[in-house]
Amino acid sequence: MARARIHIVSPASARDNNGNWQTASRWRRHLARDYRVTIGPGWQPPDDVPDLLIALHARRSAAALAAFTDAHPDRPALLVMTGTDLYRDIHVDAAARASLDRARAVVVLQPRGLDELPQALRPKAHVIYQSAPRLAPARPHMPFDVAMIGHLRAEKDPRTFMDAARLVRTPGVRLLHIGAALDPELGRRARETEQATPAYRWLGALPHMATRRRLRRCHAMVIASRMEGGANVIIEAVTSGVPVLASSISGNVGMLGEDYAGLFAPGDAPALAALIERSVADARFVERLRRQCAARAALFAPAAERARLLDLVDNLLSDERKHPSAQP
Repeated sequence: MARARIHIVSPASARDNNGNWQTASRWRRHLARDYRVTIGPGWQPPDDVPDLLIALHARRSAAALAAFTDAHPDRPALLVMTGTDLYRDIHVDAAARASLDRARAVVVLQPRGLDELPQALRPKAHVIYQSAPRLAPARPHMPFDVAMIGHLRAEKDPRTFMDAARLVRTPGVRLLHIGAALDPELGRRARETEQATPAYRWLGALPHMATRRRLRRCHAMVIASRMEGGANVIIEAVTSGVPVLASSISGNVGMLGEDYAGLFAPGDAPALAALIERSVADARFVERLRRQCAARAALFAPAAERARLLDLVDNLLSDERKHPSAQP
């Protein structure tokens, strides 16, 4: 029997090297043993017709999802809520809301994401944590590197990290900022911070594995975002034994746990600076963060993500396996 075909619609490409692309690429690997999987920026007739369409991002993939479900209402479509669509777009954008209705099933990347969905649609929603292979931690020595990883755009709130860098006074702390300046004004701000603050370094965009290797040598990682669906960088830090200092937004709390000790209010640069300095000065505090992160690591194992994804995909395709479509 021929393997079923799955097409993943990703608004990002390998060149973008962002969370959406990492999700699409990783899911292709997870599914490729059992299915024929392709990735593309969209879907429109007369493209090849997959047995299942997986659409990443309710607004940015809305046109592809609409075209597929209109042309092939008998075939399932799976919508993955990746961040800005969950926490902004479905509340203000008609096309994003329509995507929720069109999808046979919806995936959120951490359990707090369920709270954003309309009550009537929650029965078709599933939580699938993302994953990353474990890298053996390399306990840092002086200088103590604290990294923020993410392209420079408003949702990631890089200004808070830059402002915190100006406030940190502990000797031997270096704040590393990895990511491309998608917002030119934020790039200018990063260059100004680098000139004014010797402890701050903006490294620009780095390849994914180079970033992971840099991360595993860090003392801590900062995620200052105003909006996140379920950040890959949190998973990559946790699976490398690197404690996380995170803004207390829903997406981050859903990943790290309600009682996580390394949270600060979004936009609060003094609070972030204080956490960074405490993590260096207070050995008991940083060990508590490491223990809390280690307790979450099993959630982010590749085998766990693959099992949840395959279970959902198998169920979505089960009816078609029993009653194969006559379409080519």
